[in-house]
Amino acid sequence: MREMSEKTVDVVVTSPPYNLGIRYTNYNDSRARNEYLQWCREWAKEVQRLLKEDGSFFLNLGACPSNPLIPHELIVALKNDVGFVLQNTFHWIKSITIETKDGRQISAGHFKPIHSRRYVNDCHEYIFHLTKSGATLLDRVAVGVPYSDKSNIKRWAHTKGRDLRCRGNNWFIPYETIVNRKKQRPHPATFPIELAENCIKVHGCSPESLVLDPFLGIGSSAVAAKLLGIRRFVGFVIDSDYVRIAERHLASVLTGLGDGRKTNISASARSVPGLSSPPA
Repeated sequence: MREMSEKTVDVVVTSPPYNLGIRYTNYNDSRARNEYLQWCREWAKEVQRLLKEDGSFFLNLGACPSNPLIPHELIVALKNDVGFVLQNTFHWIKSITIETKDGRQISAGHFKPIHSRRYVNDCHEYIFHLTKSGATLLDRVAVGVPYSDKSNIKRWAHTKGRDLRCRGNNWFIPYETIVNRKKQRPHPATFPIELAENCIKVHGCSPESLVLDPFLGIGSSAVAAKLLGIRRFVGFVIDSDYVRIAERHLASVLTGLGDGRKTNISASARSVPGLSSPPA
């Protein structure tokens, strides 16, 4: 990121390690708390430098019942020491149970069960929307939903006749059911493509916008940007195996879209102004 020009990025969508002891190949996810927070300050300062004044930084963080404060401590550090403003907090709902009008209970989604007498299952994560001023304008209905009560369409002037309202800050986005984790989701901590799509849509982007993911993983954010027609994307990852997986991931999307161009994630970063060499 230090090789990129300042104030060139429109949207950052990323999910860094949570410091919860996840087994990565080339990263220690069990740092001392102060060491972890300081490391996050360092990379977040580069994100802040690269982000445009009206840009959006969507930061996906999770916790565990025995360590619930780490996401909030990190946000406080990014506010006090880096200068970010917490503009919105979205809740990524992975699994939920609702009661229907006829009294039935229906559960949907996936979660990792906790076998404990102290804690309940953790079925959600955070998406913190950080900006430089707290005044970044959003496309609130880009991921909107129809009104349940259709009379609201005419009742409220802000609808402008559209059957579409702001979804709010709870996003139910379950993981897709898979048969083989090693083949279909070969990373210990991924997020769904739809999650990254929602973030980009809410900010509002054009094909010429620049989207950045400092922790690319297997490329979900790159795929999301491509599906939304965004031509400029930069991602970084320290594991070469994940680079190859991300390239295959994106190439499969290009094939599905009928785009026959050869895809190389690391090489594509050379087209970004101010970047003299591809990221590792």
